[in-house]
Amino acid sequence: MTGQQPATGRLALVSDRLKAIALMCTAVTLFSCLDASAKYLVTKVGLPTAEIVWLRFVGQMLLMIVILGPNAVPGLLQTQKLGLQITRSVLMAATTTFNFIAVKYLRLDQTVSIAFLAPLVVAALAGPFLGEWVGWRRMVAILIGFLGILIVVRPGFAQVHWAFGIAFLAMIAYALFMLLTRKLSPFDPPLVTLFYALLVGTVAAAPAAFSVWVWPADLWQWARLLSLGALGGAGHYLLILAYRLAPASSVTPFLYFQILSMVTLGYLVFGDVPDHWSMLGSSVVIAAGIYLVHRERATALEEKNAALSRAP
Repeated sequence: MTGQQPATGRLALVSDRLKAIALMCTAVTLFSCLDASAKYLVTKVGLPTAEIVWLRFVGQMLLMIVILGPNAVPGLLQTQKLGLQITRSVLMAATTTFNFIAVKYLRLDQTVSIAFLAPLVVAALAGPFLGEWVGWRRMVAILIGFLGILIVVRPGFAQVHWAFGIAFLAMIAYALFMLLTRKLSPFDPPLVTLFYALLVGTVAAAPAAFSVWVWPADLWQWARLLSLGALGGAGHYLLILAYRLAPASSVTPFLYFQILSMVTLGYLVFGDVPDHWSMLGSSVVIAAGIYLVHRERATALEEKNAALSRAP
């Protein structure tokens, strides 16, 4: 019996990691569906981007209230860092707005390739913002990631659409959003942080949405619009579950599964076929991101071993 217990524990650990990986892949696929739906509603249906942004936030906020119950709302508004919460929420609204504008003009694989640069930017800015300085290996990985984006965009070699600049703004806003998320984590629970982002996004996007409002023509369009909040909410929920089941170093590389779902949806829904430059550049960015995760894991292990060796 004693000999079977460790094996059982290992099997449970492997099972949890496999579940976490499946949840991560499902979560990023839902995010891809969110972007594809937004692009479809803008380009095929002709609805204004501002309206879609607002309904994405209000839909997820209402879904959260329904699931948690209205009585939970006062607790969700209790924060130790109101200024940081509002700033982070504005950055999330900016990320969503810029991203939805970019996907209107660019292929889904192009926008997601640029978005993949955000974790590398977070690593680069963690030093001045959080005091978490990276070593030379990780800095080289960050520079290689930027090289990958240059391969995707090819400035000077191909005509660069202005929407690439919007995609870069979305990526920068998302990187700053992630930095503030890490800064807020010791102070407020995740649900509080999530609710503030949805609330501020709903309030901030409302004036622009109402100024250009176009009523959906039928129930199918309403269903597509209302699904935006459900896709975003379900994706974030599965993401949280994935990180609860397994270490971040085990599941984070599978964020890059999104490139596959983006390419698939881009082809099936819009007939977009990524060019070889986009695939090469995104592969470089993904490789740099995965190496960064590996170095963070190795550094954490070295620090843990050093602390154990110093212990009496």
